[in-house]
Amino acid sequence: MRGRPRHPVRGDGEQGGHAVVEETRVVRDEERTRYEVWVGDARAGFADFQEVGNSTVFTHTEVSNDFAGQGLGTRLAAGALDDAVARGRTIVPVCSFIADFVTRNPRYAPHVRQPRSQGGDGDE
Repeated sequence: MRGRPRHPVRGDGEQGGHAVVEETRVVRDEERTRYEVWVGDARAGFADFQEVGNSTVFTHTEVSNDFAGQGLGTRLAAGALDDAVARGRTIVPVCSFIADFVTRNPRYAPHVRQPRSQGGDGDE
């Protein structure tokens, strides 16, 4: 497998009472257009996104059952959203996990645009 461009990103590390997993990192995989959370050498989860204009549309987030209950979804969401904000992007939370996360973390509110409701001519 050819090496894919992966860029480490920083989340704030706040875990909201969840256990922090050692050697955990969030990376942006440009080729697959997703953020990934890694524990050591194992990919524990990912958040798919699409870039549309100045927006980053988060479409799906998943954490492996093997890593459930360790706060990795929180770490992944924070890392991905912090990176999008640092890039000057508007966050569009189509994925229910990301939508719930931004609702619970109002610091993202200035950077969020809710997805358009279906039935219109838009592609989102």
